[in-house]
Amino acid sequence: MSDALGYRHKFGVIVPSTNTIVEPDFYRMTVPGVTAHISRIHIRDQNLSSDEAFENLLKQIRVEIQYAVERVMTAEPDYMVMGMSAETFWDGVEGNRQFTKMISDWAGGLRVATGAEACERALKLFGVKRIGVVTPYQPVGDKNVVRFFNDIGFEVTAIKGLRCPTAVAIAHVSESELRQSLIEVNKDADALVQVGTNLSMVGLADEAERWLGKPVIAINAATWWMALRDNGVHEKVYGAGRLLREF
Repeated sequence: MSDALGYRHKFGVIVPSTNTIVEPDFYRMTVPGVTAHISRIHIRDQNLSSDEAFENLLKQIRVEIQYAVERVMTAEPDYMVMGMSAETFWDGVEGNRQFTKMISDWAGGLRVATGAEACERALKLFGVKRIGVVTPYQPVGDKNVVRFFNDIGFEVTAIKGLRCPTAVAIAHVSESELRQSLIEVNKDADALVQVGTNLSMVGLADEAERWLGKPVIAINAATWWMALRDNGVHEKVYGAGRLLREF
């Protein structure tokens, strides 16, 4: 028997316990018959004020993430979605592959959407090479983001790391600050990319594509797009950028 609401697909979604943006973002982009089921990675120390603190957050994720996967698997999802992005960029392309395989193994072989791979697919679809990037990260996080994009053949012409002091504070970044950050990294770029799933960028990216005249990829929109299209769901979603509206 199929699920009463998720009669087409049930996605298991993994997010840090501090994240308040992924869940409402995914709900705003939902389509009939596809449901998202959140499982949270317990973050005990959300300090992000330095490179060392940022890496400590990732250590917490690596300890707790298997438990989050195991919990959501009890809902019997048919696909996994990573509602966190830093770990998916870490150590470049090879790091992303290892991370994806690890999640899939824990999830009994289910396919997995990651923010890093979703951005790669989107950029290749748009046929661009030079990108500007906005992140909430400290320099160590930005370094790994640049490495990933370089590994897959893109040139990062500018990157703006907002250096948010805590994990929860990422969701407090205002639309005006994000708008200014997009303008700053727009120099010489064919497309703009926002990473960091706790930044609220989906609606702004949709608007920015019109006034910048180029693709603006919000990571939550890209990840949700990847999950839908991987599962043969091709409905258009409006208000979340060109990816979900046109491809």
